[in-house]
Amino acid sequence: MALTISEYEERIAPTDRLTAENLSPVLLGLFGEVGSIMATSKKLHREGEAFIAYLDAVEEEFGDALWYLCALCRRVEEPLDQIISDACNGEDTISLTVASLHLAAPVAKVQKFQNLEVIDVLLKELGIKAADLLNAEVGQVGLREQIVDFTAAYLKAVQASNVPFGKVVRSNLDKATGRFIAADQSTLPRFDEKFSDDESLPDKFEIEIQERPNGKSYLRWKGVFIGDPLTDNIGDPDGYRFHDVFHFSHAAILHWSPTFRALIKHKRKSRPDVDEAQDSGRAIVIEEGLSAYIFSCAKELNFFEEQSTISFDILKTVSHFVRGYEVEQCPLYLWEKAILQGYEVFRKIKKNNGGLVVCDKVKREISYRALL
Repeated sequence: MALTISEYEERIAPTDRLTAENLSPVLLGLFGEVGSIMATSKKLHREGEAFIAYLDAVEEEFGDALWYLCALCRRVEEPLDQIISDACNGEDTISLTVASLHLAAPVAKVQKFQNLEVIDVLLKELGIKAADLLNAEVGQVGLREQIVDFTAAYLKAVQASNVPFGKVVRSNLDKATGRFIAADQSTLPRFDEKFSDDESLPDKFEIEIQERPNGKSYLRWKGVFIGDPLTDNIGDPDGYRFHDVFHFSHAAILHWSPTFRALIKHKRKSRPDVDEAQDSGRAIVIEEGLSAYIFSCAKELNFFEEQSTISFDILKTVSHFVRGYEVEQCPLYLWEKAILQGYEVFRKIKKNNGGLVVCDKVKREISYRALL
């Protein structure tokens, strides 16, 4: 679908949670994202064509910088589309994807990286323009011209980096709205929709978790033990023996958990391609590795107690983990919900050495109940 700059401005505005009265967070964010673009370029210098993630990385960083530029324009009441139009005025070296700031651009063919010196010069100029803005204040004389100058430097750097500007805009919109704006629940993915009950994750389920005197955690579903008894497998006990809670949270809230699906033998074998790519060994390893990664972060944050949000850096790593699997369709805000609710139940399980995990896939919720 076609997307204009003005449409991007309108749709991205609800994702702006920064204070409207103070420019500092926006200006620091803009400067920081320019630094991230430079860091990506540094990796390209160091690794050359071995840095195969260059285009994805630089696309994301340019998109994040655009988000802060848009936030700045919003605070000084200057339309971003007009700022971009003025930045392009008389500059033959700047070319947007198509005429009239229309951003429905095809993905450019990746070229070999032969213009690193040019990119370096343009990124230095971008850094200087970003630094010039650091002390800016609303109403400051000449501020609009500074923003236009920064935008011109930004567009030149985008063009030199072989990343289509339209793709930068679109991917940033998808990323930001997926992180901060809850979608209509009816539009969220349902991976089992076309499968029978015996090949689907159950709509509602309760799992009993109990620690026995031997220090091992046991799972029971419908009165039957499932999986293997677990210990923490670490010298300093940390409760990881109860980590299956996270798989249950994934199943209930994301409608995805190859690990839990394998435990209850509800793999989608009627579709060999789905069984192979989504339900089997590699997918299970991905989910286990992801759970271990998030757990290592959570340990440093008191297992997310009294937190209502998850770091964007953690969520971005999650999205990289699951790339190529069906669950990548789930927006980041849904991952945040699954993590926070999962850890809320985990903390209670850990405190009580067990309990009942109550899962509702229809409502996309998970809760705790004490064992009788």
